Amino acid sequence: MGALPKKKVTQRRRNNRRSHHHLRLPQLSACPQCRRPKPTHQVCPFCGTYNGHAVLDVKETARPL
Repeated sequence: MGALPKKKVTQRRRNNRRSHHHLRLPQLSACPQCRRPKPTHQVCPFCGTYNGHAVLDVKETARPL
């Protein structure tokens, strides 16, 4: 038999516990090279640069709309 609560958990206590369960939007910043939005502190997926240096070889491919 599983454990059972001795007292009912109030709405306030339940909601305070769940207050950290929300999803956050990703933090985006403009790439200084191509000006497209990219995640902060990551290599730009469009031009392949990070901190002013070319890190990845990004080939131009046609993306479907």
